[in-house]
Order: sequence, then C-alpha cells, then structure tokens
Amino acid sequence: MPTNLPAPGAMLRSVTEPLAAVAVLRRRGMLDPKRPDELIRTIRDARVHGPFVTVLRHATRRDGTADAIVDERGALTFAQLDEQSNALARGLAAHGIGAGSVVAALCRDHRGMVLTLLAAGKLGARAVLMNTGFAGPQLADVARRENVGALLLDAEFTGLLEAIPGTTARFLTWGASGDTAVTTIDSLIAANSTAKLAPPPHPGSTVILTSGTTGTPKGAPRDKVSPLQSAQFLARIPLPRDDTMVMAAPIFHGTGLSQFTLGWALGNKIVFRQGRFDPQAILADIAAHRAASLVVVPTMLQRIIDLGPEALARYDTSSLRVIFSAGSPVSPDLGRRTAEAFGEVLYNLYASTEVAVAAVATPRDMRDAPGTVGKPPVGCRVALYDEQRNRITEPGTVGTIFVSSGLSFGGYTDGRHKEIVDGLLSSGDVGHFDAEGRLFIDGRDDDMIVSGGENVFPLEVENLLVERSDVLEAAVVGVPDRDFGTRLRAFVVPAAGAALGEEDIRDYVKANLARHKVPRDVIFLDELPRNATGKLMRRHLENTGEPGTLPSTAANPD
Repeated sequence: MPTNLPAPGAMLRSVTEPLAAVAVLRRRGMLDPKRPDELIRTIRDARVHGPFVTVLRHATRRDGTADAIVDERGALTFAQLDEQSNALARGLAAHGIGAGSVVAALCRDHRGMVLTLLAAGKLGARAVLMNTGFAGPQLADVARRENVGALLLDAEFTGLLEAIPGTTARFLTWGASGDTAVTTIDSLIAANSTAKLAPPPHPGSTVILTSGTTGTPKGAPRDKVSPLQSAQFLARIPLPRDDTMVMAAPIFHGTGLSQFTLGWALGNKIVFRQGRFDPQAILADIAAHRAASLVVVPTMLQRIIDLGPEALARYDTSSLRVIFSAGSPVSPDLGRRTAEAFGEVLYNLYASTEVAVAAVATPRDMRDAPGTVGKPPVGCRVALYDEQRNRITEPGTVGTIFVSSGLSFGGYTDGRHKEIVDGLLSSGDVGHFDAEGRLFIDGRDDDMIVSGGENVFPLEVENLLVERSDVLEAAVVGVPDRDFGTRLRAFVVPAAGAALGEEDIRDYVKANLARHKVPRDVIFLDELPRNATGKLMRRHLENTGEPGTLPSTAANPD
C-alpha cells in the first residue's frame, strides 16, 4: 500500500481551501462568474510573468486609462506603465539582461521602482529588492550572494556604487547623478519601442530580504504565484475597490509589496512618496486624494498618532476605511489611540518574510482583546508547539508559532531553511491563543531573557510602558549581570516635556508586573534605533554599554 499519500486532512484542505478562496474573491468582486475567461487569462499570466505583470495586465484590461500610481512626478495610467515597462525591458535586454538574469533594485517608492519590477517580470529575470537603509558592506554582501548582474538605483544611493564590482551594470531610476556614465531608465524608455513583448521562456521571481536586525539580511524567494492567494488578505480585511491607497510602507519589503500588488488587483490608484517617511505629508496625501486605505508599519502609525489631536485635526481623513498595518504586533495602547483618532479602521497583519500571511486582527479583535494579532484567514493554519515539538492546544499556554500558508517560502537563497514541524514552518516567534482562538505574540524565540532563572519576554514590559501618556516608545533587552546572569535594561523615549526618572519607570513596572520583570537599568533616548522597515534593532541596544551610553545608529524608519 502506498505510504507517500497525503494525510486525509491535507487532502481535504486541498479541496476546501481553494473553494473557500474562490468564494471570498467572488464576494469581493475580484472574480466575475460571467467571465471565466478572465480568470483563465489571469492564471496564465501569473504562470508566465509573475504577480506584478499579472495584476497590471488585469487592471489594464479593466480600464487602462485609470491612474495606476501617483508620485512626485505626477500620475501614470495602467496602460502607460505597461508601455513604458515594455520599453524599459527592451533597453535592459540590449545590455544583456534577460531570462535568468538577477537584477537588484535599490529604490524608494516611485515609478522607477514599479517599472523595474514590471520590466524584470517581462524579461523573466529575478528581482532582488534591496533595503534602502543598507550601508556599502551590506549591499556588497547581498549583491555577491545573490549573483546580482545589474543594479537599478536612485541617485541618492550612487555613493554606494564603490562597493559593487565595476562589471555590474548600473542604471539610475530616480534623480540626477553627477556620473554621466550611469544610464537612466528614462533614456532607455525613450530609446525603445513600447510594443508588446514576447513572453519569457520561464517566469522570473522576486527575492525579499529579511529585516537583517541580527546581521546581513537573508534572501527569501517569492516564486509561488496564485490569484487565489489574495483571499488570505481579503477574507478579513475589507480593502476597497477602484479607490485610492496611500502607500507609506516601503515596497521593497513584504508589507508594502503585498498591498501594492493587491491594491492594483482591486483597481486602486497607489499614491507614493519618494522621500523619507513624513507623518504630516502622509496625512496631507490622504486628504488631497480622499484615500480609502493607508498602508503602514506600526512605527509609522505610532509617529502619526503621536502628532496629537490638534495636528491630526488639520487634515480631513474621513475618507479612510482601512488602515493596514503589518511588520510587528500593534500594542494595546496604539490600537486604542488609533481607534480614537480614525475610528475602527485598523487591521493588523501578523506575517513574516518567510511564512508570509499567518493571522489578521480586525478592529473588533483589537477592541475585545487588545494586543492580539487575530486569527488565521482562509488558506492559513497556525499551531503552537512546545520545546519537544508536541502540539499545544490549551489556551494561554506559550509555545513556538508554526504556520502553513500557500505563500510560505521554500528556503533562503543561501540554502538554509526555517524549522518545519508537521508541514508547518516556524515563524521564529512564541505566542499563545486565548479561549476564542485569537493569537497573541509574546516575543521572538531568541529575544527571551532568562534573569535569575525566570523567563521574561520583552514585549510584555514594552507594551506596559507605552501605555503611559509620558512614554512614546520603549524597548527592553537583556545585558550580562554578575549576580543574575542577565538583567533587564529598558530604553525609553519620553514624550515631549515629560519629566521622567529611572525610579518612575521601575516603580510603574513593579506595580503592574512580577518583580523579575522590573528593569534594573533605565536609559532615556531621543529615539530608538530602527532599520528602514521600522524594525527595532535590539542588537544595537544590547551593545550600548553601561547606562548613559547611547546607540550611535538610532534612526527613524524611512
């Protein structure tokens, strides 16, 4: 009797999950039962070109004259992007870039980044999305590991080209460069035909980099493509159709990239800002474009809310129906303050570069269970396992989080992989379920601090501290201690004008949590060190030395 047959549960899911996804897409208007030919065409495009070209073609067939993106240079329609990316693909091909080539994009959010993704898809090339916060050594390490043959970059990053071999082709995507030897994509587009291209011999792919908070970022390929996987977002997040989405999150990372793609699939116009993140500029874009949705990472949302009621009232944001946040859990304090400022429009996605979609918290989830990341949507499974990898089913019991998603990656580009149990992939986090099946994140499995024999997850202490009106941000790390092995050190960003002392922080934690969770050290900072996607750089804090020594790399997210 065959032993390699899938388990009955897996066989059942292989039938029921696609049917559930189809039902979601039909309900949201993305599948027209009267036009089965359009679904067939979309599936065929996805197999040949990948997701970005696929959603562009779908939107162009619906209405090519509709605005697709808006940046500082103005608007471009879906048809214009289709034509210009055809010309760019021909221009890149003339420089030896084709199917199987690896191109890297080091761009902020603007038409140059979008055209790069589209041209790579039309050529069947692999696109590696570089982090705009890279220094030269990181850029060089990733480019070497990924075998990058061409780099498309904004003018502000040309100073990093010294780290790249001279044999690597380079093209300018935005701004003016003093180096006239660097070809611009505008010149390639102007010099080539916009006519339709022949399909590539095989589809290209995209490599999203991990956040790199502990070293050089790893590459996570995104090779799996299915239009049905859009249901994972739409099942629990009512993203509007044929409207406007303001994109604050960078699209070189998973949060922005996924919602940019889905926004187009829904026929939305995407509004970009090329420069660094500016909370008031984002509010101005929402008001000017009457945007229905906003995409952020929680740090960006925190900076918007911290502007205060008076500043927020200057902008008409009544058009917002969805604030999509992802990248880290939303603290109970931030969830409450967002609801007070914008109404119940906040949806928080729990995901990672590796596992992709895991769970979604709706406004009701965050109201009824502050701090939750919600429940798995259609097509996703989440389970908890103990250290011996036995399944945990009891509510409130903490375990390692494992996820199954049709979008989960198949391994890093360097050959390494995440742990797999029962067909589910480790997210690298630990958490627990409540009695209603809602998931809570207790922390990273490698962030747990053992102090005096007691386990402490920093997130619990951090969430408590930011509930104070005189605290904007907080981070807790473990540092070596002669008596306890490790002691807790808290880094606190006070609100403007706040008069806070170390004892205020320690007494507050002592009054609300167990004694072993009270920080021994408290350091006040103007800001916490974060990378370009808003991720907290804990390793920088762990290496700051004794109290009074500040991290030199503190930076707000771009």
